[in-house]
Amino acid sequence: MRITLGVTGGVAAYKAAELVRLLQQEGHTIQVVMTRSAREFVTPLTFAALSGQKVITDLFAEPGGEANLESAIEHITVAQRTDLLLVAPATADILAKFARGIADDFLSTLYLASTAPVVVAPAMNVNMWNHAATQENVATLRARGVKIVNPDEGYLACGMTGAGRLAGQQEIHEAVRDALKLHRDLDGETLLITSGPTFEDLDPVRYLTNRSSGKMGYAVASAAARRGARVTLISGPTSLETPQGVERVGVRSALEMQRAVKERFADCTIAIFAAAVADYRPAEPMLRKLKRTGEALTLRLEPNPDILAEVAREKGNRLVVGFAAETERVAENARKKLVAKNADLIVANDVTAEGAGFEVDTNVVTLLSRDGRDLPLPKMSKQEVAERILDEVLRLRGAFHKTARESAV
Repeated sequence: MRITLGVTGGVAAYKAAELVRLLQQEGHTIQVVMTRSAREFVTPLTFAALSGQKVITDLFAEPGGEANLESAIEHITVAQRTDLLLVAPATADILAKFARGIADDFLSTLYLASTAPVVVAPAMNVNMWNHAATQENVATLRARGVKIVNPDEGYLACGMTGAGRLAGQQEIHEAVRDALKLHRDLDGETLLITSGPTFEDLDPVRYLTNRSSGKMGYAVASAAARRGARVTLISGPTSLETPQGVERVGVRSALEMQRAVKERFADCTIAIFAAAVADYRPAEPMLRKLKRTGEALTLRLEPNPDILAEVAREKGNRLVVGFAAETERVAENARKKLVAKNADLIVANDVTAEGAGFEVDTNVVTLLSRDGRDLPLPKMSKQEVAERILDEVLRLRGAFHKTARESAV
């Protein structure tokens, strides 16, 4: 999910850096928006380094920067692509702006422009928190559906004691999780996802493989689980941790992956084949280590099964997604694969492009659908790509169900 984290001016602003790390550990992409007063406590560079994303600090271009249409409507763009707005710490000032509809900076304007769930964690002086005006604003926001994470009691930076300390990291984290459950749009779906490389043994020491890290497939599995799906991840060898809420089935070779897929395909409603399965394997793997002789060596290879094509022939009403890692004529080759494999969606990318392909945390893909839609995406994190893939899967799933209903009438 993409979370926009609003940071406002207060001593607790430094704690927002810890929140960035905590949310990133669950695979969320964090976009930080800082108010002018927040920059008096923490520099934007801190959040840029932690999040790996641009930190937004002004409604318009920075002084001396180039003003353009993109900067003028950036608050709308961010509002449209965020899945949740979290403000921590939230000052009395920002609570008042949100409650009264005042939009005089980027964060307050973003709040009005967004339809995403909102979680607010106030932090301020105890008297400011208890003031009737603040409590009225809090009540107004709660009535509108904003989740308020009440401040903790304790010793405050001003020297007073009472309610006003920013709530604990875990409490804020739980509030975010609860708010995101509203987006469980894959409830009732069972996803089968393949990921990672396969290892094709040449002898007990050596094997043939590829550069796949498994990051893309794992990102899809993690996103699907967060959105409510039951997820089985069939993974080739990788050092990645199993995403929370995902059942992982470890395999080594293409033949092992084929068996695992066949055993579980009947139970899924959506199958996503993100694994980089080796096209060939040694025809005669050695039982003992192949010794160096100093002479040329010829290996005889035989084709591995085409797992995607095999299961897609018998997909029934299941939705099948394939991946196409290309180095030339990307769209043309991916469209051919879409038809040849009987897939519903192909995720295609040029693995030679900067920031795309193997072993990196970003990707640049085009989603090609069976209904003729081509959706090119700019470079973004693999977590964001995963969300966009699932969005497209749901669109196709909805179209499928609509057609089925119309046929039954």
